[in-house]
Amino acid sequence: MAVFTPVSIDDLQHWIEQFPLGRVMRIDGIASGIENSNFFLTTETGEYVLTIFENLSFAQLPFYLHLMRHLAERGVSVPAPIANATGEIIHTLHGKPACIVTKLAGKSQMAPQPVHCAAVGTMLAKMHLAAQDFPIRQPNLRGLDWWRATTPLVLPHLSAERATLLQAELAFQSAQAATDHVRALPQGPIHADLFRNNVMFDGAKLTGFFDFYFAGCDTWLFDVAVTINDWCIDLQTGALDTARVRALVDAYGAVRLFTPAEHAAWQPMLRAAALRFWLSRLYDFHQPRDAEMLTPHDPTHFERILRQRLLHAAPALAT
Repeated sequence: MAVFTPVSIDDLQHWIEQFPLGRVMRIDGIASGIENSNFFLTTETGEYVLTIFENLSFAQLPFYLHLMRHLAERGVSVPAPIANATGEIIHTLHGKPACIVTKLAGKSQMAPQPVHCAAVGTMLAKMHLAAQDFPIRQPNLRGLDWWRATTPLVLPHLSAERATLLQAELAFQSAQAATDHVRALPQGPIHADLFRNNVMFDGAKLTGFFDFYFAGCDTWLFDVAVTINDWCIDLQTGALDTARVRALVDAYGAVRLFTPAEHAAWQPMLRAAALRFWLSRLYDFHQPRDAEMLTPHDPTHFERILRQRLLHAAPALAT
């Protein structure tokens, strides 16, 4: 959530009239994140989030926004897209795709305890089940094909040791993807980026998930692994916190049982989740884009996590 395309109140004076939101009172850029231009928007009727999409196309956006609407209609706490007078939820602002969604209550929990991780596990499982009948299908755009295409772009910037690690892990994950147990993993729409700053809490109560713009259809287990690699680690070392891992996977498993194939794929999938974000952070760091308020994330954070997953097995999934 950086700001690549600045927006002022004057820019919105007439544009906002298509929505039942009243006049714009205030607009503030959001500094976190690195993909889209995001703003907190205050109008006469309340607080919202305005997003201008910098990479996603008009053709791709129905998956993300209609998925959010689908989940909201099924009781999953996510931001609901705001329709204009003609019922459209995808709009144009400064020549780019844009949307307005409701703003979730609460704040991000950046120092989670097991109780917070359990709430995330429960909601993640409910989200997976609620999205099973979502009719639009779009692949995870940051999946294995993207890893293969992006690795050659970052290799020239790496030391020999890091290049060897990246190439070896990519080869391992390519082989894993061809195995019978990975092919048998349950799949559906996933969030794919459920970090601490994409979840809101009011005390110990989870009030919602947001930022679905990396979502896609992939294995549910990959979504769990991405979440574990952020919510259940020591941020300095990348080491797993057993109590938090146990709380999250047990709570998830109480809503949706893990399959035998998921048990077999669990340790490699944690490595895959670490690889995906190490690679994307390497790409963002070495191929930066101009933006207001943008600071690329440190790639070495997920390198440490990957090395930890190679050295130490995670607690087993709930049975």
